[in-house]
Amino acid sequence: MEIIAKTLQGFEGILAGEIEALGGKNITPLKRAVKYEGDLELLYKSNYLLRTALRVITPFREEIVKNELQLYKKVYDYPWEELFSVKDSFSINPIVNSEIFRHSQYAGLKTKDAIVDRFRDKFGRRPNVNPVNALIQLDLHIREDKLTLSLDSSGHSLHMRGYRMYPVEAPLNEVLAAGIVMLSGWNGTDTFVDPMCGSGTILIEAARIAGNIPPQRKDASFCFQNWTNYDAKLWEKIIAEADANIKPIECEILGFDKSLQCVKASETNILEAGLENKIKVSRKDFFLQTDLPKCLIITNPPYDERLKLEDDMLFYKQIGDLMKKQLTGSAVWIFSGNMEALKHVGLKPSKRISLMNGPIEAGFYKFEVYEGSKR
Repeated sequence: MEIIAKTLQGFEGILAGEIEALGGKNITPLKRAVKYEGDLELLYKSNYLLRTALRVITPFREEIVKNELQLYKKVYDYPWEELFSVKDSFSINPIVNSEIFRHSQYAGLKTKDAIVDRFRDKFGRRPNVNPVNALIQLDLHIREDKLTLSLDSSGHSLHMRGYRMYPVEAPLNEVLAAGIVMLSGWNGTDTFVDPMCGSGTILIEAARIAGNIPPQRKDASFCFQNWTNYDAKLWEKIIAEADANIKPIECEILGFDKSLQCVKASETNILEAGLENKIKVSRKDFFLQTDLPKCLIITNPPYDERLKLEDDMLFYKQIGDLMKKQLTGSAVWIFSGNMEALKHVGLKPSKRISLMNGPIEAGFYKFEVYEGSKR
């Protein structure tokens, strides 16, 4: 079975490593995705255990289509009744990059028409289209004249882990948080600190990595559970094996924030994630701390669009000043969408990684703080 796991730009290598660890074969990194081969068990594991995947799809039909009539016929001819029944709802996610098909929604509409017409012609009834919460979700991809149809095995974005009960303004995507922790190379044993922790997403993802805790909840639902070939016993086996592989979290994981709202949000989300005894969060101003231990720091400084540009520069300069005074011997990773402000930390980064935070170009920079500081 061919499988494609979608991810965020910059995480393709990390995701490929995760897939290899799960037993994927013929792994090929793509742009914002990784293609690989595996069986039904690997497909289920991919949804439950991959930390940096957003969706997992399985391509099942490729055709060459030169016009909308060919598109309709190629789709109509496929035996859809073998994948789902008239009782099931379905949806289509169209992605089109073609000089032939200029409008993705129109291509999606023609595909929908072909599917429902086939059902109506064969059974006298048609399945319902549900664009919000369909039991069967299809990906339609057209690149020039190449049509690819895929089943979406996830059904929802896998960044929705289910623990964020108390969000704050501009929270960090869970997949993004897990990815930057993994990119840092954190070993899961050193003290881990996020001194501007917001709603606690980085802390929670770090704790789950340290404890080998699956990124998804046991009671999460996935579209593959609606497929005709769904194997409930295999799914139960995967969950049981994942439970058996969870290990104790033996390092300190600490979060601070000067905002009481953020501290409460973190505590609520940490409790919902079942990590209340593994992560300590307290209300502290990063710039007033004098007792931070040697540790790994990963943080996404708050961004307030109402601040003037020079205030941003000053804010990042203050971060650098504190690092030089208080954080000697620590490694500090800063993730920020303010690329200009990152230049004002006042220390030369030992590593620079280019990422995206939604549509915003972002940097993930590592600063190693030595005695006397290194510029």
